[in-house]
Amino acid sequence: MPRKSHEPHPVAPWRQNIFRVIFEMDTPLGRAFDVALIWAILLSLLVVILDSVATIRERFPVLLDGMEWFFTGIFTLEFLARLICVRRPLRYVISPFGVIDVLAILPTYLGLIYGGAQTLLVIRTLRLLRIFRVFKLTQYLSEADVLVAALRGSRRKIMIFLLFVLSLAVIMGSLMYLIEGEEGGFTSIPRGMYWAIVTMTTVGYGDIAPHTAAGQVLAGMLMILGYAIIAVPTGIVSVEMAQAQRDSSQNQDRACHGCGTQGHDADAVYCKYCGAEI
Repeated sequence: MPRKSHEPHPVAPWRQNIFRVIFEMDTPLGRAFDVALIWAILLSLLVVILDSVATIRERFPVLLDGMEWFFTGIFTLEFLARLICVRRPLRYVISPFGVIDVLAILPTYLGLIYGGAQTLLVIRTLRLLRIFRVFKLTQYLSEADVLVAALRGSRRKIMIFLLFVLSLAVIMGSLMYLIEGEEGGFTSIPRGMYWAIVTMTTVGYGDIAPHTAAGQVLAGMLMILGYAIIAVPTGIVSVEMAQAQRDSSQNQDRACHGCGTQGHDADAVYCKYCGAEI
């Protein structure tokens, strides 16, 4: 039978082999690839951190630059390999992991363009962007998917909770502005809101504090309330994480050949992100 026009073209065997090594973790080569890349990410981050120390930078400039180009070359080859083995390279490039891959290698190459002394600040900014390599670790940690799912599932409850906290900060800040006044350091309602937020979160900078008896009573009530407030988002996210953990246990580490996304359901036929056949 002739192939239907909407069906994807068959992938060459060598591209399938590369795909299994890079995107799947159920083979010895796949696990070895992930472990090696994790070490490369960690070591490259160490290079970025050491490069920010002036004394180390002045003493080992050639070594740091050489190591930076070495790791950039590794991540560039990895990125190109991912583009080669997926059916839809552009979709992978605009995916979250694709953007992270680009951010991991782009600053080093842009540093070649901005090479003048007048652009040192730009180069410093580009070098700082290399710290985004830390996010490359998330695609090798299945627990990160559980955390993201939990945060996504609890976003509405968290938004309502934050609205409540903001309302409480406005009320308490206004009361403290009324009680203490400008002579007590509460020069405005926003200033009182700042104090209320600092107090509720138990940070306590100490730059502004009530001096009257009524203000101190109100502050004590807000401090006690702050402990209860801190526990609320923890409980919300914990419940969602437990649910996400149960859902993830029903998934397999199958990756989509179209966009490279992992974690599809065991009975999934098509990718829920790009629609390609799994």
